Amino acid sequence: MSFSGKTVIVTGAGKGIGRACAQVLAERGAEVVALSRTAADLESLHAEIGCRTVLVDLIDPKAARAAMAEAGTCDFLVNSAGINVLESVLDMTEAGYEAVLGINLRGALITCQEFARRRVEAGGGGAIVNITSIAGHRGFQDHLAYAASKAGLEGASRVLAKELGPHGIRVNCVAPTITLTELAAVAWSDPKKSEPMMVRHPLKRFALAEEVAHSVAMLLSDDGAMISGAVLPIDGGFLSV
Repeated sequence: MSFSGKTVIVTGAGKGIGRACAQVLAERGAEVVALSRTAADLESLHAEIGCRTVLVDLIDPKAARAAMAEAGTCDFLVNSAGINVLESVLDMTEAGYEAVLGINLRGALITCQEFARRRVEAGGGGAIVNITSIAGHRGFQDHLAYAASKAGLEGASRVLAKELGPHGIRVNCVAPTITLTELAAVAWSDPKKSEPMMVRHPLKRFALAEEVAHSVAMLLSDDGAMISGAVLPIDGGFLSV
């Protein structure tokens, strides 16, 4: 599964799943264009894999479009940028909603649109993978806006797949379970919190960021040439039981 000679834009590349995607794709020969809002993360990633970097906060639509213009015409797009604001149904704030939906959904749709416009101008072809979540399929406490953003991105991805398919552009999603990034590992280290969730996973563990990245790579590659409009759970069987 080589990506030699291919270029890929990865949003949210500074940390977590996005960073793992950038690392895995670079290891397999891709030229990575890393987008992040944290300069220090971009600097360390550049030192590690030699990627191009674009500093941007995707909550700003104009900045998001400018960042995609700077990234230029690439072969693939991975949308991993995302945040969560933990608020209950009764306590949801406009600020929390705007932040989560602004980055997780609107920001992703803008990057998809700008990527697709350039691919069509270049003659078509290419692929997009959007990182969603099992939270878009099951109800989790205090995840109201987050669940809406991820379920919305999956619905939008099906429209993207339908409209962009005639141009040879495939669009898919991966929906990870709890993924043990550095921050998540701390958040879920308390057995009282993790065990009730763990028992709902047939494989009896959470995901690693690199495992999600490997699935993203498969969907981008020629091995996934007939896969479009799909949502692939990376969840150890969570959604099956």
